[in-house]
Amino acid sequence: MSATISHPPLQAVPFRAPTARLALKPVSSSPGHVELDGAWWPRSRDLTYELSALADVLDPLWGRITHIAVNPRHWPVLPRKIHVNGHVVKVGSFTSEQDPHKILLLSYTAGRWDLLVVPPETSTPSAARLMAAASANTGPPTTTTALLTAEQAGDTSSPYEAIGPLGRLVVRM
Repeated sequence: MSATISHPPLQAVPFRAPTARLALKPVSSSPGHVELDGAWWPRSRDLTYELSALADVLDPLWGRITHIAVNPRHWPVLPRKIHVNGHVVKVGSFTSEQDPHKILLLSYTAGRWDLLVVPPETSTPSAARLMAAASANTGPPTTTTALLTAEQAGDTSSPYEAIGPLGRLVVRM
């Protein structure tokens, strides 16, 4: 006598891309625009892939992202649009108007957000310090250039050194 064993059918499991490495400032009740709203540390220079992952995380937090602006200096290929959560996000590039280490995101519901772009090849300790500094709600406003220059110079007296390790990250690294 033979036995028949029935196995459940195989199911396709969708591939889940790695979560964006992101640090954001807490929501501020004070009006006005700040220099930086946080930092983003992409894993590569593939802007199409990286922007999709970033917008996929930010859409539920900020509302539908409609436009993204970057400086093309560090991105070899610039998409004109990306698809995120069933809608199209337009991507623009500005050479003289946009800092090469900043990304601008626009949402109808949340307005404008500026993020420091930590270069993908940055070491983990440096990236953690930069992300903590960009997402800190203490001290005077600072620019992306000032943060990156201080980090590259190894300035250990900078105000963000005391902020601590990755405590402000809102999305896994």
